[in-house]
Amino acid sequence: MFGFLWSLVFFILALGILVAVHEWGHFVVARLCGVKVQRFSIGFGKPLWRTFDNKGTEYVVAAIPLGGYVKMLDERVEDVPPSDSPYAFNRKPVWQRIAIVGAGPAVNFVFAVAALWLMFLIGVDTVKPVIGQVQPQSIAAEAQLEPGMEIVQIGGERTLDWQDVNLELVAHIGDAELPLRVRLPETTAERNLTLDIQQWQFNPDAESALSSLGLTPYRPAPTTEIAWVADDSPAKSGGLQKGDKILGLDGTQAEDWGQIVSFIAEHPGETITIDVLRDGQRRALTLEIGLRGETSQGYLGIVPVSEPWPEAYRFTKEYGLLTALGQGADKTWRLMALSVEMIGKLITGDVSVNNLSGPISIAQGAGASAGYGLVYFLSFLALISVNLGVINLLPLPVLDGGHLLYYFIELLTGRPVPESVQEVGFRIGAALLMILMTVAIVNDIARL
Repeated sequence: MFGFLWSLVFFILALGILVAVHEWGHFVVARLCGVKVQRFSIGFGKPLWRTFDNKGTEYVVAAIPLGGYVKMLDERVEDVPPSDSPYAFNRKPVWQRIAIVGAGPAVNFVFAVAALWLMFLIGVDTVKPVIGQVQPQSIAAEAQLEPGMEIVQIGGERTLDWQDVNLELVAHIGDAELPLRVRLPETTAERNLTLDIQQWQFNPDAESALSSLGLTPYRPAPTTEIAWVADDSPAKSGGLQKGDKILGLDGTQAEDWGQIVSFIAEHPGETITIDVLRDGQRRALTLEIGLRGETSQGYLGIVPVSEPWPEAYRFTKEYGLLTALGQGADKTWRLMALSVEMIGKLITGDVSVNNLSGPISIAQGAGASAGYGLVYFLSFLALISVNLGVINLLPLPVLDGGHLLYYFIELLTGRPVPESVQEVGFRIGAALLMILMTVAIVNDIARL
């Protein structure tokens, strides 16, 4: 229950920030163009809070936190007194209307740069993308990737850590080849390799992009000391605690974590004795091993302490004021390009609609990133802000991109698109958007 509330709170916070940023873009440029703004609303439905400024604009926080809007004076939707008609949106030159509509997505991109700039100023502790294991007869093995190699480039893009690697892997879904540049173990020598990914089968609901290629990132070896015990787990019920060091299982000495995992997996439902070292004293605990229904394997619900990361593998992404700004801009541009590429691959069928994510996945991402700390939440906000900006630029009439399409047609032809044509477009756009949202929500529910 706490996890749900945590995710919900940070989902509302993230959505509120990003909607406010987007609508602020429309609002500021509308004011600069002399358009009267009647309402600036975060959320829909019944107002929970409202106030007015000296120009008559009403600011509202509404009950349904799933969007927002800026209501501008417009003769197409309401009667406007003659004295106010010069301040109506529809009376403005087409280039000003384009600027007002385009300002929302544009500010989303600027916000992403700012969020990433702040993230790089604070600093992100991360690790180099060093390969830990390569599954035999996998795509990675056929390309001669080996443990200890560090992935330094994918498709010409630098990969400083595993987040970079995952982004670039996703960008190559549907391609025939995946060009890599790797640094060989314990040397500065580098080599170019190419993965044949024509038969790459990647199901993001079942595995990661890395594991689907046969790769496992390097991780320090686990010890036999417990780092975490899950609530409502067999381990918790049996009295295991964080900091316990497992010494033996049913009289057999525990040599390493792999041995412990194998023993537990092979004895589901059995009652066993676990010897642990706690506060310098040996203790014997009796507990029943749980059963994972989907695998029929035993489990306890514990996570081990790992050995320290080698210093050569760890680093911090932290830059000065100007360099951090450049890094933020570069990362934002790459996220924008990747978002456009994914939409294109979705249209061509290279990416399945089953990969679409909706509000539930976004909420889970918000909660998870916030749990890791501020810098990760900033990275999440930047990613969603870029996606919000790109999606709003799609040429669907109910989105900013659809309005821009009509205005550019007007700019080229010298006359506005007929209202009847716009109305048909709005209906088609609304239907398409509803279908996409339905698919995304169904996908979210299926992942729960």
